Amino acid sequence: MNFCIILLGDISRKIIKGIALALGGSIDEMEGEISGDPLWVLRTICYPHPPLLVGQDNDGNTIGCGAHTDYGFLSLLNQDDDVVALEVKNKSGDLIAATPVKGTFICNIGDMLKILSNGKYEFTVHRVINNTSKYRACVAYFYEPNFDAAAELLDVSVRDTGGMKKFEGAVYGKHLVNKVTNNFVM
Repeated sequence: MNFCIILLGDISRKIIKGIALALGGSIDEMEGEISGDPLWVLRTICYPHPPLLVGQDNDGNTIGCGAHTDYGFLSLLNQDDDVVALEVKNKSGDLIAATPVKGTFICNIGDMLKILSNGKYEFTVHRVINNTSKYRACVAYFYEPNFDAAAELLDVSVRDTGGMKKFEGAVYGKHLVNKVTNNFVM
């Protein structure tokens, strides 16, 4: 288990470094600014086949998890080669199937990466609908900033916008608590 966590953390840091370079910053621009000692969450999320689920969308599709965004930097998710369950919102605002690509993982952008990049990297609104007769188990790795990290727009993110900031910064822990409090009925 520790090997898996270390590997997923290393992969996540490499993706973050690649994004920092793509923004025109240094390789450590994001990692050094906000992560330090990042949080991570590894969850196994199970979606039984439709007769066991109760939620439905307006089209009568059985919903395993309603439309949402992830909270932190990014999420890595496994796929089943023969089960299409994840739907992502496209630029037109339609939720479309994320058809599995054999041997790959899905990488979702989270809220904090949108803030840091001044919106250049957009979070992915997504949901899970399992309308197959198969049981779907998803192993999700969430790579998060440090709980006390103050996510501020990176200078490199506002360089080509004339200094215009589209977002205010956020303390990750406050953002996380707000999202969880509003996403789940308690």
